[in-house]
Amino acid sequence: MNPTLRGFLIILAIVGVIVVLQLQATLVSLLVIARIVFILAIAFFVFLIWRERREEISAWPLRARVVFYGAALLAVADLGVNWYGGAHGLQVLAFIGVLVFCGLAMWRTWRDQHTYV
Repeated sequence: MNPTLRGFLIILAIVGVIVVLQLQATLVSLLVIARIVFILAIAFFVFLIWRERREEISAWPLRARVVFYGAALLAVADLGVNWYGGAHGLQVLAFIGVLVFCGLAMWRTWRDQHTYV
């Protein structure tokens, strides 16, 4: 049997079990728990990276630290607002735009502190 077809049949079997046994509420609960765990995993990863580099970051000028940490806090707030309220329509573009600009500000600040001219 084709592996792709076998994979789709397994997915259809799982969906069939969920529909027949009316486990939609359980599935929604599991997805909410998975979403929370995913956010916690990202937060833990960022914390580990920060812990490795905090001495280096503390040696940066005040303006660079404010921009770096400010962009990080804005990105976290953006993710929290999106997770709490959700985004629809043009709000999705604003959500993605804020994340992109926060990442760009953090990357640019880090690169400027590591450019030796």
